[in-house]
Amino acid sequence: MNKKKKIAIVFTGGTISMTVDEKVGAAIPTLSGEQIMSMVTNIDKVAEIEILNFDEIPGPHITPERMMELKNYVNNLLAKDDIDGVVVTHGTDSLEETAYFLDLTITSTKPVIVTGAMRSSSELGYDGPSNLSSAVCTAISKEAVGKGVLVVLNNEAMLASEATKTNTLALNTFKALATGPLGVIDCNELVLSKNVGPRTIIDTDNVESKVALFKAAVGMDAEFIKLATDNGYKGIIIEAMGRGNIPPHMFEGVKYARENNVPVVIVSRCHSGRVFDSYGYFGSGRDLRNIGCIFGGDLPGQKARIKLMLALGKTNDLNEIKDFFEKGIYY
Repeated sequence: MNKKKKIAIVFTGGTISMTVDEKVGAAIPTLSGEQIMSMVTNIDKVAEIEILNFDEIPGPHITPERMMELKNYVNNLLAKDDIDGVVVTHGTDSLEETAYFLDLTITSTKPVIVTGAMRSSSELGYDGPSNLSSAVCTAISKEAVGKGVLVVLNNEAMLASEATKTNTLALNTFKALATGPLGVIDCNELVLSKNVGPRTIIDTDNVESKVALFKAAVGMDAEFIKLATDNGYKGIIIEAMGRGNIPPHMFEGVKYARENNVPVVIVSRCHSGRVFDSYGYFGSGRDLRNIGCIFGGDLPGQKARIKLMLALGKTNDLNEIKDFFEKGIYY
């Protein structure tokens, strides 16, 4: 008889840990990891579980500094010989950012799974126990080894680099829009549907939190970009239009940031597709490329910001930072 694998479950809070407070009239984090796991039936039949309470906060309260603490916490668990994988519960509002942060910084081949819930334990159809079960089944699977950090909800497993929250309410809110999920959890087994390419690893214990994120829209100007530059922001992400183009007055702000040696990463506000310098009018991707902007592939703004925070935590060399974003995509 095969020995059951041991999975550490790290609880950080989020909707999965919430109940409705009668005084507040809304959901707040209240449940401990032990209380949540008591609702996950029969999980002891497939794995040995170690419960760890790291935090009890809603998704919007996580910070880059706390993410780094979580990374170190998870790394210490992965270094233990008796731990075969780690599951992290998290608020879904920022789950994709923390998952991607961990994916960029954790080098272990042991499975690391991030999961959460869309409904609190006070609501009908609480999805926390189901998502936790799927996460544990993924963590014990040999198919999850060496795949980087995975996001598991609604019986689907997605790469952390691809998973994004697409709906404010739906249980299947997390999707990998460009290529679909890595696989599904079927009869307690992870069944893969695609292969995994090379990962980007940024080996650092530092994170630069002063990175601004701006979304391009018609008629926007340079004011806020210049303000961020003058107030000591170390990096800027622009969610540009389409293939990576911005309004002409906004371009003046990006040019100002670059003249002050602030790295600027261009991504698209579109939900899928990479940015590219295929247009040549004023404020186009070609203009942005010519002043030294970095192109962020098909990353959404919030993930590009996480990557730039970590890149700046490791180096101030623009060419090294560019490699983290563009190598393997543009060259």
